[in-house]
Amino acid sequence: MRIRSLPLVLLVTAWWTLNGLVWSGQVLNMREATGQSLDVAQVLRLELASAWLWIPITFGLFACVRRWPLEWSATRTRIAKALVAQASAVALVILARALAVVAFNDAIGWYASLPSFGAVLATSALNNLLMSWMIVGIAHALVYAERARHRERQAMELESRLAQARLEALSAQLNPHFLFNALNSIAEMIHRDADAADRMLVDLGALLRHSLGASQQQEVALREELVALDHYLGIEKLRLGERLRIRWGIDAASLDARVPHLVLQPLVENAIQHAIATRTTPGELCVRAARNEDRLILEVRDDGGAHPAPRGSGIGLRNTRARLACLYGADHLLEIVALVAGGTLVRLDLPYRAAGATP
Repeated sequence: MRIRSLPLVLLVTAWWTLNGLVWSGQVLNMREATGQSLDVAQVLRLELASAWLWIPITFGLFACVRRWPLEWSATRTRIAKALVAQASAVALVILARALAVVAFNDAIGWYASLPSFGAVLATSALNNLLMSWMIVGIAHALVYAERARHRERQAMELESRLAQARLEALSAQLNPHFLFNALNSIAEMIHRDADAADRMLVDLGALLRHSLGASQQQEVALREELVALDHYLGIEKLRLGERLRIRWGIDAASLDARVPHLVLQPLVENAIQHAIATRTTPGELCVRAARNEDRLILEVRDDGGAHPAPRGSGIGLRNTRARLACLYGADHLLEIVALVAGGTLVRLDLPYRAAGATP
């Protein structure tokens, strides 16, 4: 609750002005009902002056409550200090309004003949005590609401930071994972085919450049993800030769979709490791992407035979599941299906968001 914020100043001013007008209407109605003469200007002057005196008083009470709020979780000493401070503020309000009546009575005309200060003070206490404590109560409501909003913002910020930290940790674990696997593939190849190992290093360099370039982003355009995946498949193609056949089915409408950085690589790696690398006969790997209205469907399918190896427990897939949960919550689906005709299908169903659009 910022005491000097313009919206609050306007709200308080409008509130007390409205109260002054309502009081004026009530006084005029009472006078009319009792047959008294109606002096609209005089009534407006009296009631609006009384109402407008509450504007600075309201902000003074707000400031007092903000400085010394009642907090039942606080120590008894602090609660006692808050009660004393607020009671003192209310007493000061009663005194201030009595002094204002004495000072401005000639200009405003609250009294035709000003009584003694003691009588004015007693009337001020009678008229203003309840209203002052009501304002103190409203001030507490505003303070508690502001603190609740602050705690909510802090909780959301903390949750966001924790999610970001977890995503960064998962990415940090995933990047060395595929790097070590790629280096192992190159190490296997270098003694058999130096030229192929050299081409694998070129693809690995391109893959690392892509990974480092997007290291600060959790999501990239699908077209960028497919470029990185092509470099990875280039490494595996050189390692496996004709045993790895690749088929693409990419819908052009899906290329601008945002996807988690390196989301396809562990799925493809898993398929190659379990369904193709263990075979002596050629195996096919199919990568598909399509947009379905506000959803993006990504699929990695292999033809690993009638009895595919159990899948889903490796670092890549565990991290993929965890990253998807952090990024999309429940608004995603990752399913692994054993196909009747043989092989395994991994399907990702994500919300479609165009690259460059606000998340």
